[in-house]
Amino acid sequence: MLIEILASGSEGNSVYIQTKNKKVLIDTGMNYKYLKEKLEEINVDPSEIDIILITHTHSDHTSALKVFLNKNHPLLFIDEEMLNELEFVKDYDNIEFRFKDFDFEGTIIEMFHTSHDAPASRGYIIKDGEESFVYITDTGYINQRLFNKLYNHNKYVFESNHDVELLMHGRYPQWLKTRILSDKGHLSNAQAGFYLSKIIGPDTKKIALAHLSKENNDPEVALKDVKSILKENDIKFNNFVIAKQRERIEL
Repeated sequence: MLIEILASGSEGNSVYIQTKNKKVLIDTGMNYKYLKEKLEEINVDPSEIDIILITHTHSDHTSALKVFLNKNHPLLFIDEEMLNELEFVKDYDNIEFRFKDFDFEGTIIEMFHTSHDAPASRGYIIKDGEESFVYITDTGYINQRLFNKLYNHNKYVFESNHDVELLMHGRYPQWLKTRILSDKGHLSNAQAGFYLSKIIGPDTKKIALAHLSKENNDPEVALKDVKSILKENDIKFNNFVIAKQRERIEL
């Protein structure tokens, strides 16, 4: 399984996954020109994308969706609540409503609820044979009932949005700080470390810390915070990368 992070951050988010049978995009943030360029860097034409999955309807995850659908016509797997938020998609033909895990011609796509201030927000697990990948960003917390489902996958793109001290002493207005810290906001570095300590397993190979706030985080701070929490929980794992806003990163 090939996994390429095309963009990660408040400006836009997108990840490309290539299994034996399918080419998949999770989220289409940024703009179409940017996504096209990043895909072509790995010799993928946008017209080859079989499936688009959406985590939620905020613009930093859907801003290129309209143009992408019009130009390439991939299958769009979506929730009806999401569709109601995306007026421009309602005339699009290649839509399938998916609410449960499914096998799409050998590529297993599992989904789970996240806690964010957007309708039907979700994360994804992609399985291809013995390989598995988890994508989880934009959530205020992770329900412990998901720990078994999320445990011991090979690779993760995992939100580590902010350092609480940097956020609280930063220039954001109080209402925005409250939103980010809420159960429908974003995971802090410390929360990311805690949840990772529950789901890292012997088959886990690499983790990308993702959706880092430009204003309220720093790559070195995020990595230090997460590793510190893992150490406190006796988890020995060091193979991390930091997902960037405008830099393609291969997992």
